[in-house]
Amino acid sequence: MKFRTVIGLEIHVQLSTRTKAFCSCPADVFDLPPNTAVCPVCTGQPGALPVVNKQMVDYAIKLALALNCRVNEYSRFDRKNYFYPDLPKGYQISQYFYPLAVGGYMDIDVDGTTKRIRIRRLHLEEDAGKLVHEGDSITQAKYSLVDMNRCGVPLVEIVTEPDLSSPKEARIFTEKLRSILRYLKISSGDMEKGALRCDANISVVDLERNVSSNRVEVKNMNSFRFIEKALEYEEQRIMEALMRGENVEKETRGWDLATKTTVSMRGKEEESDYRYFPEPDIPPIVVSKEEIERLRSSLPELPDEKKLRFVQVYGLPEYDASVLTMDEFVADFFESCVELTGKPKETSNWIMTEMLREMKELENEELKIKPEHIAELIKMVDQGEISIKTAKEIFPEVFRTGKMPSQIVEERGLRQLSDERTIFEIAKKVIDENPQVVSQYRSGKKSVLSFFVGQVMKQTRGTANPKLVNEVLRRLLEG
Repeated sequence: MKFRTVIGLEIHVQLSTRTKAFCSCPADVFDLPPNTAVCPVCTGQPGALPVVNKQMVDYAIKLALALNCRVNEYSRFDRKNYFYPDLPKGYQISQYFYPLAVGGYMDIDVDGTTKRIRIRRLHLEEDAGKLVHEGDSITQAKYSLVDMNRCGVPLVEIVTEPDLSSPKEARIFTEKLRSILRYLKISSGDMEKGALRCDANISVVDLERNVSSNRVEVKNMNSFRFIEKALEYEEQRIMEALMRGENVEKETRGWDLATKTTVSMRGKEEESDYRYFPEPDIPPIVVSKEEIERLRSSLPELPDEKKLRFVQVYGLPEYDASVLTMDEFVADFFESCVELTGKPKETSNWIMTEMLREMKELENEELKIKPEHIAELIKMVDQGEISIKTAKEIFPEVFRTGKMPSQIVEERGLRQLSDERTIFEIAKKVIDENPQVVSQYRSGKKSVLSFFVGQVMKQTRGTANPKLVNEVLRRLLEG
């Protein structure tokens, strides 16, 4: 390998608190009309004083514990000074000198190998507003507009160490982080709504010359797929520059969805540019050991713990357990199904192949499938009432309508034919009508058996028991 890629992530998580970080305005502002969830505090009016939202602190501590961080009993807010049109105070309330938590880690699975990604710090801050620029597809604005609703929305920022070595690892890390957020029920983690925003710092080391490129920050990646695609593009761009003997600018670049490229936005700011100083209007956050342990005891079973239990208790392969536990609803659905079926692996197969595929197509619709549907489907296949092929054919209808499989089978006349005498008569008729193929079979060309099976299945509209069809045909052809 001539090059080594080095990636660190800065991830902002919007917390699902009822109110904003330092005022009583609603925090869920995604669908609200512009500039309707604002007050003197979150818009920085003179004389307005911020008050810390305790639920915000509790949520952040729970996340820190879930990410194996050390929660500091003393933390403090600071002012991060910079000017943006959507930041009316001219500074952001954040944590710099004394963050809420440090020194954590998260393990990710990459191609069958577990890799530990260290977390440098986890701190609280408030969000800025939102700019809508000319040409926006929704508003069709002729000039830039400012929506202050998002000002003051509570955020947790997670900063990793530069331990990620590929764009794929960055995607896996953020996907797993979203899973943890949803298990904790502290954030929706919806990237398309801005509840999870990821910035990545990437550099490439030329191993032959022992030279590292400058670090480039990549922003505006609003999906897990785009995180991977943007970093792949940037990785290749930096490698090509190093091969030409050039270096890359230390800058901030944005992912352009239309061109599938990164584009230069501005020079990269240094920490000194922000002129941090202690926030004078908010007292320090002091958390006792007892409070930290209380929050630790409230943590649910998290994905890694659930995955291990699924392997040990249900005997599932690690891959199955990983897929099923990525989403808490899917994991709970699986366990409810197994209570009815008593067959973990068969249940896992149905959920992973059929149900998850259908769920990808679901758009804001109520999920109509229940564990009872899966259990009845497995039972009907096991008892020979329908074939596995028929079961897969009717699954989309079961999923979309909520009808029981037995009802659909009856309505469509799909119940499997397992009457040996009926199958015998149909098979004999097929054999009698195809003497040349019979001769081929009896002269040693056994593969033509599939022809006869196909003809019998055609005669029965696919309802004949395939195993019984094979047995009857062999008896007739070899008798």
